[in-house]
Amino acid sequence: MSWKTIRKKWKKRLLNLELFPWLGAWLIRVLGLTLRKVWIGREKVDDLWSRGGAVIYVFWHGRLLMMPLVCLGRRAVVMISQHGDGELISRIIRYFGYYSVRGSSSQHGVAALRELARELKRGSQAAIAPDGPRGPRQQAKSGAILLARLSGCPLVPVAFSACRGKFLSTWDRFFIPYPFARGVFIFGDPIWVGADEDRLAIEEKRKLLEARLNQITEQADRYFGD
Repeated sequence: MSWKTIRKKWKKRLLNLELFPWLGAWLIRVLGLTLRKVWIGREKVDDLWSRGGAVIYVFWHGRLLMMPLVCLGRRAVVMISQHGDGELISRIIRYFGYYSVRGSSSQHGVAALRELARELKRGSQAAIAPDGPRGPRQQAKSGAILLARLSGCPLVPVAFSACRGKFLSTWDRFFIPYPFARGVFIFGDPIWVGADEDRLAIEEKRKLLEARLNQITEQADRYFGD
């Protein structure tokens, strides 16, 4: 038996232990409590909530870590891929009171989008990383646009950054803020997708979402200066 096979089996066994998801959720909560947070543009979401509307939060995969803090206290459903790392993320978010729908652009994506659309119509919030699970980094796929068309709910781009942190050498350059750093959440203008929009219009909305997410992500990274 190869070392790669042995490592894969032990990784699966460790993921089955409930200690790791609980510990992961606890670390995210504690890290979030230490951050001195600034919220920019959150009134856009508050306005949508005040009118009783559900929201689809959209963010880059590399900024995933702090996103559970965005809609604390509200029911949320998150689209998560079906690979091993996705299973760990799915278990972690349960400790925030969130639920997951398993699927991606490559596996069971259509069924997952339909389930998310049903949850949105019941009043849940939704969250999706349009460049996940494997990239290319910060290039949006069309899944989020199709979800907005199916559900009639707006896409709200969200970006996070901090004055001090670490970018990992992963495909998504996963960002981890340092404890007690100053952090910033930036919400972009909502993007609406009509139920009757054709492929050309969907592609234009996909480009708009990608551009808007990259814009606010760059704005967040530059918020505290160099």
